[in-house]
Amino acid sequence: MMNESLQKRAVSKRPNRARFDGRLLFLTEDPDLIRRQLAGEDLAWTPAMKLRDNISTDEITPAYICYYFDETLGDFPYLGFQAGREFPIERGSVRAGGFSVSISGKRRGKGSSREQSPYAELCAGIRLVIAENIERIYRQNCQNLGILTSTDFGLIERLRAGEEIGLEEFTRGEDPITRQIIEYGGLFNFNVARLQGKASVPVVETPARAMTLAEKIFARHFVVDAASDRVGVGAVQPGDAGFVRTDIRFSHEYVTPMAAIFFEQLVGENDSVNDPDSIYFFRDHLTFLEMAITEERKKMGLLEVANQLKIKQEAFAEKQGIRLHGELPGGKGSEAICHSKILESYALPGQIIIGSDSHTPHSGAIGCVAFGVGTTDIFNSWITKDVRVHVPESVRIEVRGEPQPGLTAKDYMLAILAHPYVRSGEAIGKVIEYAGPAVEALGVDERATLTNMAAEVGAFTGLIAPDAKTVDYLVERRGMAREAAESLCAQWQGDEGAEFAKTIVIDAGSLEPMVATPGDPGNGVPISKLGRVRIDIAYGGSCTAGKRSDMDMYAEVLRDGLERGRRVPDSVEFWIQFGSQDVKQYCVERGYLEIFEQAGARIIEPSCGACINAGPGVSRTQEQVSVSAINRNFPGRSGPGQMYLASPYVVAASALVGYIVPFEPVAESV
Repeated sequence: MMNESLQKRAVSKRPNRARFDGRLLFLTEDPDLIRRQLAGEDLAWTPAMKLRDNISTDEITPAYICYYFDETLGDFPYLGFQAGREFPIERGSVRAGGFSVSISGKRRGKGSSREQSPYAELCAGIRLVIAENIERIYRQNCQNLGILTSTDFGLIERLRAGEEIGLEEFTRGEDPITRQIIEYGGLFNFNVARLQGKASVPVVETPARAMTLAEKIFARHFVVDAASDRVGVGAVQPGDAGFVRTDIRFSHEYVTPMAAIFFEQLVGENDSVNDPDSIYFFRDHLTFLEMAITEERKKMGLLEVANQLKIKQEAFAEKQGIRLHGELPGGKGSEAICHSKILESYALPGQIIIGSDSHTPHSGAIGCVAFGVGTTDIFNSWITKDVRVHVPESVRIEVRGEPQPGLTAKDYMLAILAHPYVRSGEAIGKVIEYAGPAVEALGVDERATLTNMAAEVGAFTGLIAPDAKTVDYLVERRGMAREAAESLCAQWQGDEGAEFAKTIVIDAGSLEPMVATPGDPGNGVPISKLGRVRIDIAYGGSCTAGKRSDMDMYAEVLRDGLERGRRVPDSVEFWIQFGSQDVKQYCVERGYLEIFEQAGARIIEPSCGACINAGPGVSRTQEQVSVSAINRNFPGRSGPGQMYLASPYVVAASALVGYIVPFEPVAESV
C-alpha cells in the first residue's frame, strides 16, 4: 500500500499534443556527419543516410559515466558512441547542441538495463527517441521517465516542419497500462494516479488455455486487487497487461542510489519500503575500480564520485532494514555478484524476480521468471511490491543431438545469437524457453549461462523447466528436503499444446566451439573459421562464467596444461575471478587454487570487475586483444581493445598458448 501523502498528491496527464522545439540528432555511422550536427548543422533526412544499428547502453552511458546518479548525467549522453573507429561526441556537446530528438537504426538501447542512459538523454534535452526497433528494457525505461519513443520514421519530416505531434502517435498499439504511463508522463505519476483511482488497470479475463511455463508463472502472480491483496488469475495470454507481484527485488550500487534519491524525493525521506525482507542490495560492481580506473579519470574525480554510490547504498540499506551483500573487509572484492547470489541462495522455481540488471534472467535456470528492470521500476516496486508486465510471446529453443566433447552452454549460446531469427531482432522482448536433450543434459550452472545470456538476445527473460537436476540442486546446494523440492518442481511445468511464437532447433552434434568476434555477441563463428588470433589478455569470470562449473573447466584445462609442461606465457595476462565466495570455497576444497597459481593464472575475489570495465582483466589500449568468457563484447565494454567471446574451455586453452584455440586434452591428442 502507498502512503497517505501519495494519496493526496496532485497528479494529471500531459497535454494531448507534444511539441519538440529542439533539433534532431541523427546518430550516423559517419563521424563527420556527427561532428557537423554538433557544430550546428541540421541534416536533411534521407533513407540513404546510414544510421548506426545496435547502439548499446554501454555506448550511451559508458560504465564510468554511471558513477553519477543525478542530473550531472546530462553532460554525458553518447560519450561512448562509436562511429567507424571514432568517438565523435564529447562531454556537454549534446546538451549544448539543443537537441530534443535522437534518431538511430536497429536495436536501439541493447545491452545493460542501466536507466542512467535514458536519464542522461532526458537531462541533456532529449524528449523523443526514434529508431527502427527498440530494446525492451531501454524502451520501458524511457517510458517510465517520460521520454517518448517511436519506430515511425514518417515523423521526421513533420518534426522538421515544427508540427505538434498528437500523443496518440506514441500510444497507438500500446497496452492500456503502457498507454496511461505515457499519458501521465512516467511510471511514478501513473502509480500515484492508480492509487487515487484516476488510472485504471484492466481486468485479465483470459479463458482457460494451454500455457507455457512463463505464462503459468505470470498467471499465478497477476495482481487482481492491490488494495485487498488479491493475486492470481486462471490464465493469461500474450498481450495481457497488468502488474505482477514480485517474490524478490534486488539492486546493486549502480542503481540503488538513484532509486533511493527518487524514493526520498518523491515519497519521503522518512517513509519505509514495502516488505524489506524480500529486497536485497549488492555491492558487487565497483569493488576493484581503483585497480582499473585510468589516471585521467582519477584526475576527473571519478573515483570519489563512484565511492558515493557505495555510501548512499549503505546508508539507505541501514535506514530501511534491507539486507546488503557487501564488499569484503578492506574492499577488493565482494560477497558475491548479485545474479550468482540470488540463484545460489534465494531463487525458487515458479517465482517472479526483478533485478536492476539485464542479466537477472540468470535465475531462470531453475524455472522462475527473472527479468531486468530499470531504476524507476525498482523504485516503484519498493512502494507497491509489484511490477508492470505485458505478457510476452514465448520462443522455444531446442538444443538436440549429441555434442562433441568440450562443447559448452556458451557455445550453444553463441550459435543461438548468430541465428538469423535472433540476429535480426525478432526475439526482442520475448520469453526464451530453452529445452531439448542437450539442455536437459546440462547442470544448473551451465543452464544459467543460457538463461543469463537471454539478455544478449534482447529477450524479456530466459528460463528452463525444472527437472530432476533442479531437484538435486535445491537439495544439495540449498539443503531443501528432497520431497519438498520434488513437489515444488512438479508444479512448474508448461502445458502440452502451449503456443510458441517460434521454435528454433539447434543441432549440438553439428557444432564446434564458437567464438564471437569483436563488437557484438551475435558475431559468432566456428573457431575453425577464425584464423590465428594472438591475444594479450584472457579473462574467466563474471556472472556468466564465474560459477562452479566454469571453475571446473578452467581447472581441467590448466591441469592438462601442467601435465604437458605448459604455463601461461609472460606475454599473456590470464585472470580468473569467482562469482561468489561460495564458488571460491568450492575451488579451495578441490585444490583448484593451487592449479590456477601453478599454471600462472591470476586469481581475483568476486566482483563484476572487468565485465563492466571496472576491475583487473580490462584492456588498456585499442591494440590489445582479449578473449573472454563474459557475456557481451560491445565497443568499450571491457576497455578500449578488441574482445572475442568464448567458452571457459577456449579462454583457458588460449591463455596457455597465446592465441585463440579450442581445448584438446592430452587423451584426445594421442
